[in-house]
Amino acid sequence: MSFSSTNFAAISFTFIIFLLDLATQHSLANVTANSTRRPRPQRLLSVDYYSKTCPQVDQLVASVTSQQFKEVPVSGPATIRLFFHDCFVEGCDGSVLISTKQGSKELAERDADENKELAVEAFDSINKAKTLVESKCPGVVSCADILAIAARDFIHLAGGPYYQVKKGRWDGKISMATRVNANLPRTNSTIDDLIQLFKSKGLTLEDLVTLSGAHTIGFAHCKNFLARLYNYKNTTKPDPFIDPRLLKALTMSCPRFGGNTDIVAPCDVTTPFLFDNAYYGNLESQLGVLASDQVLFLDPRTKPLVQALAKDNAKFFQDFAVAMDKMGSIGVKRGRRHGEKRIDCSMHEL
Repeated sequence: MSFSSTNFAAISFTFIIFLLDLATQHSLANVTANSTRRPRPQRLLSVDYYSKTCPQVDQLVASVTSQQFKEVPVSGPATIRLFFHDCFVEGCDGSVLISTKQGSKELAERDADENKELAVEAFDSINKAKTLVESKCPGVVSCADILAIAARDFIHLAGGPYYQVKKGRWDGKISMATRVNANLPRTNSTIDDLIQLFKSKGLTLEDLVTLSGAHTIGFAHCKNFLARLYNYKNTTKPDPFIDPRLLKALTMSCPRFGGNTDIVAPCDVTTPFLFDNAYYGNLESQLGVLASDQVLFLDPRTKPLVQALAKDNAKFFQDFAVAMDKMGSIGVKRGRRHGEKRIDCSMHEL
């Protein structure tokens, strides 16, 4: 699994033609149903946490995210991915935003190999939002909360659900690259790997499938799915669980050797710029780009969940909002003993 995004212009012409061909065959199901899932109570966070100290925080962040979405569209999937990477390592505490100190022997999270593909546009979006919030409410709102709000905004701007973001996170004091590797999913992760990782974060099988739906507007670099195209499980053959049309488009875009460093493909090949449940229908049709996505439909434990979300966009939106609320509470820090309120999101307070 890879919460990847980069410059949309890097998508090859061949792949764009493939997307257009699929789009003519694709139609969205307008089926509605009420989800029975409910968010678990959050003792540390609350929607009105800044009601007295910075009541306009959501509006301030929204003014930045809406502009970024129009001017730099990649900011959307990039910021959503940034939020996932933050929460899965050290909890949702903004630690992924910290830059490595000059001369330091210990790299910060954002400089770990696993985070090298995090797009600069995401960091820029958070920095701009933080600057605006600080001008109105100095020293009050954490970078971690701004990141959570911005991720929600970009989801909604792309056509996804708008949900209330609980706030009250403090910024973490620890940011170490060495703690990243074991805490992020891989594009070649097995279903057991994924289940165990999400379980370690307090997330369920249902959360795994639902949160993977963030890939509906995510992009992945060639290297993240190259093995599926040319050497699936060391067979020297392509993955048999991939649609031949998709295989052809991807191999033309991503040669086996060289020339593909900056090329990306959308994880949702039917509606790549729209936040919807088409991602799950793609998995049913063997149109999953990442092996860690396609495996969700291949395993009997997760297949029914994929099928349910593929049938009902409203259910996906409702479940996704619940799962994001749940993920957003992972490892929350509170108080000066465990956290801080950074003025500059990239630097620890002195």
